Amino acid sequence: MYKKVVVFGGGTGISGVLKGLKKFPVEITAIITVSDNGCSTGKLRKEFNTPAVGDIRKVITALSDIDEPIKKMMEYRFHTSSDLDGHAMGNLILTSMLDITGSLKEAIASLSKLFDVKHKVLPISEDSSLTLMGLDQDGNVIEGEEQITKAHHKFQKIYYKDEPKVLPEVLTAIQEADLIIFSMGSLYTSILPSIICKEIQATIKECEAPLMYLCNIVTQPGETDNFTVSDHIKLLNKYLEDRKIDVVIASNSKIDKKIAEKYATAERKDPVKLDYEELNKMEVELIEDNLSTIEDNTLRHNSFKLSSLIFSYLMRKE
Repeated sequence: MYKKVVVFGGGTGISGVLKGLKKFPVEITAIITVSDNGCSTGKLRKEFNTPAVGDIRKVITALSDIDEPIKKMMEYRFHTSSDLDGHAMGNLILTSMLDITGSLKEAIASLSKLFDVKHKVLPISEDSSLTLMGLDQDGNVIEGEEQITKAHHKFQKIYYKDEPKVLPEVLTAIQEADLIIFSMGSLYTSILPSIICKEIQATIKECEAPLMYLCNIVTQPGETDNFTVSDHIKLLNKYLEDRKIDVVIASNSKIDKKIAEKYATAERKDPVKLDYEELNKMEVELIEDNLSTIEDNTLRHNSFKLSSLIFSYLMRKE
């Protein structure tokens, strides 16, 4: 029987790890945040009163074993002067399937079957009005995931406007997991939206699976400026409350000088530093390797190499 791995996240971060992890003999449940209110997803939420579908689309594409042209169709965005401008084809397909089935979970299951996805994809909740909130260090309340990202502020608290009704299948997946992974991606808008759910916090507290964090390669402007690897973990531990991160996978790559300068000047992002002494104090297991790669002039994790480290850790824990 394959080991069961639960992966939390959203956006390109979780998609990156899933592309590699699906090639290993594991049973994956990807649990996706659905509070995004920007771009195509935001427009569809307003028009059709649905949960966010954009990150789910990316994950289905990443896990799909169908031909590349079909995957590209899912990710295709319209560029036009009509109302279709900016919409991703996969978002429209998911929204239509949601309208047909009346359930985001069922819409995902139907689309997963169509796109030859052999693993499970679940939304955290089917709440259509799920809204992420942020209280920044100056006491300002910012409403909406897109607004939190664009604010470039440091936050003292991330929470939901109303507590989500977590899908029972999500809680069951956590209870049965052999490993729980928090993927790379924005801490505030991709990872914390999972951890701040009270039902998920309570279920993680009771489960026996190790908690693994895949650390970001670079910082997030305003939000995690000057964050080291241990700083990322400390923030996660704060919200996990009764559990702590057991193991972190971090990149020790030497980033090309030109790429580093581009990120520092154009995007205000800096490499996340490995602070060995502090990590040792925290008694968190560190797995490090040369994990960064450059795709389309953008820093990414080497998906297969990262997944190999995850699988090796999983096998050691037998």
